[in-house]
Amino acid sequence: MYFSKKAIVPIEEEETDVWMCSNDGCTCWMRDNFSFDASPNCPFCQSQMIKDTRMLPVLTNHNNQKKTP
Repeated sequence: MYFSKKAIVPIEEEETDVWMCSNDGCTCWMRDNFSFDASPNCPFCQSQMIKDTRMLPVLTNHNNQKKTP
């Protein structure tokens, strides 16, 4: 018998703006374009979040697009 492995498709990644929790004990972070606030608080520990970047898979938030009148 012959078994072949499927080719692994590489996942496209890009440098993405994220919000990271400023509390050293908390590992919470969220994508900037998925945030509801301009300067959010951590949903877990309520600490202030700081802006940073990460290499993440490409995701599109269709609900966050600005609508023209």
